Amino acid sequence: MNPTDDMPGPRNAALLRRIQKRIISRDFRIVVMGTGYVGLPTAAVFSDAGFHVTAVDKRIAIVQSINSGRSPIVEPLLNELISKSVRSGNLRARQELGAIPKVDAILVAVQTPIRANTKPNLSFLQGALRDIAKSVARGAIVCVVSTLPPGTINRKVRPLLDSLTGLESGVDFFLAYTPERMSPGSAVHEFKESPRVVGGINSQSTEAAAMLFKEVCSTILPTDAASAELSKLAENAYRDLNIAFANHLALISENSHADVMEVIRLANTHPRIGIHRPGPGVGGPCLTKDPLMLDSDAVFGKPSIITEGRRINDYMSKHVVDMTLRGLKSSKKVVRQCSIAVLGAAYKGGVDDARESPSRIIVKGLLPRVREVRIFDPFCSESFGATVAKNLKECVDGSDCVITATDHEMFKSLNLSELKRRMNVNPIIVDARRLINGSSARELGFTYLGLGEGRD
Repeated sequence: MNPTDDMPGPRNAALLRRIQKRIISRDFRIVVMGTGYVGLPTAAVFSDAGFHVTAVDKRIAIVQSINSGRSPIVEPLLNELISKSVRSGNLRARQELGAIPKVDAILVAVQTPIRANTKPNLSFLQGALRDIAKSVARGAIVCVVSTLPPGTINRKVRPLLDSLTGLESGVDFFLAYTPERMSPGSAVHEFKESPRVVGGINSQSTEAAAMLFKEVCSTILPTDAASAELSKLAENAYRDLNIAFANHLALISENSHADVMEVIRLANTHPRIGIHRPGPGVGGPCLTKDPLMLDSDAVFGKPSIITEGRRINDYMSKHVVDMTLRGLKSSKKVVRQCSIAVLGAAYKGGVDDARESPSRIIVKGLLPRVREVRIFDPFCSESFGATVAKNLKECVDGSDCVITATDHEMFKSLNLSELKRRMNVNPIIVDARRLINGSSARELGFTYLGLGEGRD
């Protein structure tokens, strides 16, 4: 960062005061580029707070849904906010940004996926920056919300915008990075209540973006853009590594006549320990991607703990497939004639999001080996090639093995007696989420295989 970037100067100081007054009075027009799981809650929260928001998405079905007052995403509170904001005239959606007059702030929330070679794909971000260039006027605030590799704002976003606009970021307009901290299932609440990291390319950009976001977020954490980028990736890499450690413990426990759930319970009684729960893998749009994005700029040239953690978590769904086949064989079943019931398609409980779900690997690993794989999810219609059941009963009827793949609440209180009655003889439970009491299941006559539970 150039040392002169932090010298406010009378022109920017006066401009910031005018911006603050207009933000407070809600005489401030916001454009949100992208209306996915991040962009749509962003647009909804700002419009509900009284701002005039235009949401831009190239998908016509999404635009039509928003303009009719309906959320295209299943998310608590989101539909209500969109309906209210559309009725009030504060929220409108369109396919192209075009010539929208008087754009005061542009929030970029497009996808930044990982390529097959584990390198970040920034083409959607670059396309969005080209789309917004004509709308970036002097005094505008541009905030990137999408998850980014380290150094992207200063190395790529800043020079590209300066070149496209003919303006100087940090002087003629304000540029910042404000990563989201939302989780599907509680996105609206977490948008408002989670501390919001705001990192500008200079102090004026940080201040301008902070003034905007403090109107809808309870706590603002001002910093620089580079630190903000890295902090977002660090959060999710830490969580992924913690889960990988729990999964590694589960594999060790299975070979050590121990129960990983008891091991973790005991270890977590130490005041400085907080081990996560093991499971059939890690899914979703963040934990599967952000650690790799963090590692994309690694300079060590050495083995990476992040890469190893990813390998462990990716392996777990294959391990569940192996557990299932082992259970079928130990119960003297003919594997090719067996029917498998997979409970859950979403990557975690309480959401309809199946992106990178461990269930995909489990289903695809079993389909070629057994007669039939059925799947049921109360929120999600994804099948991964399995037969979709309309309800829980239809999923488990006549099945040989039930796999708990997603920790939805309804799967935590299964009636084991009824489950056994509906399944074939010698029923098997592969409890990949550890939702079921193994002792109770065995007493009823199930072959119970709990992930991370040691066997004699």
